[in-house]
Amino acid sequence: MEIIKTSTNFNFVGWMKSAVMLSVAIIVLGIASLIWHGGPNYGIDFAGGSLIQIKFKAEPNADKIRAALKPMGFEGSIIQQFGPNEVIVRTAESGADPKGLTARIEEAMTAAFGKEAYEVRRIEVVGPKVGADLTRKAILAIVFSWIGILIYVGVRFEFRYALGGIIALVHDVMITITFLSLFDKEFDLNIVAALLTIIGYSINDTIVIFDRIRENARKNIKMSLNEIINLSVNQTLSRTILTSFTVLMVLLVLFFFGGAVIHDFTFALLVGTVAGIYSTVFIASPIVLLFERIHPAGLKRKA
Repeated sequence: MEIIKTSTNFNFVGWMKSAVMLSVAIIVLGIASLIWHGGPNYGIDFAGGSLIQIKFKAEPNADKIRAALKPMGFEGSIIQQFGPNEVIVRTAESGADPKGLTARIEEAMTAAFGKEAYEVRRIEVVGPKVGADLTRKAILAIVFSWIGILIYVGVRFEFRYALGGIIALVHDVMITITFLSLFDKEFDLNIVAALLTIIGYSINDTIVIFDRIRENARKNIKMSLNEIINLSVNQTLSRTILTSFTVLMVLLVLFFFGGAVIHDFTFALLVGTVAGIYSTVFIASPIVLLFERIHPAGLKRKA
């Protein structure tokens, strides 16, 4: 079934400047948001501290929970609704062992709500050194994925293609981080996994278009690179829409019905997938054209 005919002739290269300006505006907004929030909203994986998940039989009162924790020295604790009658308590304290901390939490909750009114379902403790190490490894994982893709695309195609692909991937990661910051989503190891997934999805889509550009360049020697890129993107447009639509359908179902545990993870994937579709069409290929104008590859073709 062909939803978008390959005979379409949208001028994607002509929209390059507008697309770049839009992307720059969103990324600048993201940088401003990060500055405003004092950096990313790091989860316990990176910031260190303790996380306690408590399930109540009735809807809990956050103020009452906070008052119960205050005598324990948890005045700065963050209390978040996690699900029906369920909360997450985050505290910077990480010195106590999990069993000791659980006992203290249970003592405070029993005094405030009664012994049968709650259940401590999960407790995690991450020291500051472990958090700093995880932060470093997460950054390295993303950077090494970029380097690996740069080498692979550079060997398979040319450096200009590799440059376009990497700039598009950096764009996707920055756009995703922007929306995570704007909506104050927690940045933890799940988000790192989402970013690496986005990188893999986006470069796969980009390589499909690069393959078509290379194929059309060999067939149509007299066409300019502008025309080759527009032709290639139009020819793969149906494939891009169909594959992206199916991925987005699954992510939307997970986002609305997957529960609180994977909510932020799915949100990051949704934003990153949309950014990946956008960058594949409007960022990666035009970057190839821009690099060709600055440093011609020596082909007998008009840029």
